[in-house]
Amino acid sequence: MAKNTGNDFRRGAVTARTQFQRTDGNYQKRNERTGHFMEVKQDGKPFKGVACEPDGRDSPNS
Repeated sequence: MAKNTGNDFRRGAVTARTQFQRTDGNYQKRNERTGHFMEVKQDGKPFKGVACEPDGRDSPNS
């Protein structure tokens, strides 16, 4: 489970969430347990503390 340090960063990945880059260049989160798509980040940068889908950090929840 991710822990906030209070210094503008987080240790560990957020659980049960992954992210991927859409064809328009924006990143979108996905709930691993249900498969539902979540919010889209409009600035083109990835979400902080959320594992990217192809990097192998997704958990057995998927």
